[in-house]
Amino acid sequence: MSTQLQSLPAWRQRRSVHMVMTHTLYYLILATVGTMLMVPFLWMVVSSVKAEHEIFSIPTTWIPERIRWENYTHALESFPFFRSLLNTLFITVSVIVGRLLSTSLAAYAFARMRFRLRTPMFVLVLSTLMIPYHVTLIPTYILFTRLGWIDTFLPLIVPNWLGLGAFYIFLLRQFFMTVPSEMNDAARIDGCSHFGIFARVILPLSIPALATVTIFTFLEQWNDFLAPIIYLNSPDKHTLAIAIQFYRQSASGAGWGPVRTWAHLMVVSLLTMAPCLLLFFFAQRYFIQGVVISGVKG
Repeated sequence: MSTQLQSLPAWRQRRSVHMVMTHTLYYLILATVGTMLMVPFLWMVVSSVKAEHEIFSIPTTWIPERIRWENYTHALESFPFFRSLLNTLFITVSVIVGRLLSTSLAAYAFARMRFRLRTPMFVLVLSTLMIPYHVTLIPTYILFTRLGWIDTFLPLIVPNWLGLGAFYIFLLRQFFMTVPSEMNDAARIDGCSHFGIFARVILPLSIPALATVTIFTFLEQWNDFLAPIIYLNSPDKHTLAIAIQFYRQSASGAGWGPVRTWAHLMVVSLLTMAPCLLLFFFAQRYFIQGVVISGVKG
């Protein structure tokens, strides 16, 4: 490497050295910031196998005296993890399916179909992005109360089957518009209707954008606390976000039920976070492609 560097002109050598130093500095900064961001997560992992008196010991001990795997067993026995997990999965999957179906159909209509008032309607959809969720909270709660949907999963699921999510409509519409219109014309010559073009041409080419909507929706619903705490009253319908809150109050001695330990709370938090971490590692390729949204593949 040094021989090759010496064979280059002086200005090329200076440029190469400058690039190496710049990249090294970037990597050092990224490694430092990444390590700082990993510290809370590592502390949670280590605390999940510690004894209670070791968690808040000063100075902090990163290596426990004895690894207590029984914390996981005791936490799962005292915390309704599987019931809350099933509730969260049911709501999340239902919302993902409904949002993908409704937003993609609406986006296709705005991107490919020609009808009166298309532009004003699209502007109206985008204008809903400027309305905070909390502003419409009371009217929607009154509506769901009169429908008899309180303490059911319907207020959390049904709106997403009716086109809730203006940002995702905009995202998919912009991606659909990158598909060449000649593909629509060719499919129409072959006898495809609008739905046939949507299902056979547009959707197969829009996997990165659809994956982005899926990932964002999963993270949004999995970590959602406000809507479930408002509409779900029965403990057997609680999602993981609500159940952990009550469990945390119990760990601090301020909530219902017997007092838990903070090590058990770390176990429950780690298990709740695990699906989000797995989703990122397995779907990051689609996530990056969806964020770029640069054109049509193939």
